[in-house]
Amino acid sequence: MPKISKKGLEMPSSPIRKLVPYADVAKQKGIHVYHLNIGQPDIETPEGAINAVKQADLKVVAYSHSAGILSYRKKLAQYYNSVGINITENEIIVTNGGSEAILFAFNSCLDPDDEVIIPEPFYANYNGFAQSCGVKVKPIYSTIETGFALPPIEEFEKIITPKTKAIMICNPNNPTGYLYSKEELIALSKIIEKYDIFLFADEVYREFCYDGAEHFSVMQLSNIEQNVVLLDSVSKRYSACGVRVGAFITRNKELYATAMKFAQARLSPPTYGQILAEAAVDTPKVYFDRVIKDYLARRNTVVKAINAMPGCFCPTPKGAFYAVARLPIDDSDLFCQWLLEDFNHNGKTVMLAPATGFYSSKGEGKDEVRISYCLKVEDLVEAMKCLAEALKVYPGRKL
Repeated sequence: MPKISKKGLEMPSSPIRKLVPYADVAKQKGIHVYHLNIGQPDIETPEGAINAVKQADLKVVAYSHSAGILSYRKKLAQYYNSVGINITENEIIVTNGGSEAILFAFNSCLDPDDEVIIPEPFYANYNGFAQSCGVKVKPIYSTIETGFALPPIEEFEKIITPKTKAIMICNPNNPTGYLYSKEELIALSKIIEKYDIFLFADEVYREFCYDGAEHFSVMQLSNIEQNVVLLDSVSKRYSACGVRVGAFITRNKELYATAMKFAQARLSPPTYGQILAEAAVDTPKVYFDRVIKDYLARRNTVVKAINAMPGCFCPTPKGAFYAVARLPIDDSDLFCQWLLEDFNHNGKTVMLAPATGFYSSKGEGKDEVRISYCLKVEDLVEAMKCLAEALKVYPGRKL
């Protein structure tokens, strides 16, 4: 029997999807499961984008340019310039989702055993991408008490080594919803400049900022423009997760040329996905105004409900559509599985993502869960009722 690779065996399971078999069994029993485990918006994809695919009159679905369809890249550049990010179409590589953009960044900028520093908790799949590239993640801890603010700059310097080649952030953050301020990013840029390392910024939730807060992009940091890689996606912005179209963006010409070699190796991004994405760029501002209003109501519903539960704490996110909550439980993995296997309230239960999978440091997140508030308010109200009742009877509760 041939052996599986060490790399494959060490590949981490997704905390977002690993409990799906338990949810499936619960549904087979007739239990209604509220999915708060995954960032799959229920917001409709813009109609114009859907229609562009329906109306595409292609006789042959051919490869596109490895960097993506030129007309789409030009339109993307116009979009970025409209939000204060001055780039050209020749600084964009269209990718198979934001995931491939991350892989391009890791493979182009880091060698096996090199290190990338990431504030934790962080998007769980960063670990998987790093593992697949032979890259080591060095976590830097941010606390729920501060709402997961960027750790002090001196804390970054303590863990930088000759192997450190990049720092990676997600802004607004998944899983915490924290929005890094302009001041925090300027301070971070000083470290990037001092040690001449790369800064990878996952900005896929840029449009979703709340309470009057504004997004500041790392592409606006003029002192490190040759060090910055912007990672983007249409998945969340246009509620088009299945389209699988993202972007790798850099002003560094040598890095761009290197990433293009990886792009050429996989030939091209998806043609129909690019057709939809290009049309989506024309989505009017009123669409986002409505979506942000919906998400704000959903956020407030979840945060208020959790903070009213005994022993629970949930900081108020300023962006994205996630929140991390601390619960009075012994083990978030066991709790999230128990919710699906052994609990229901009036025939309903809730599916959460254990926060342990969003930390690289062993033992962190044991009493935390990530909640995606992608459901309508009425469903979130019911889901929070389920959670409150579950916490009253969970065998491992710590109150």
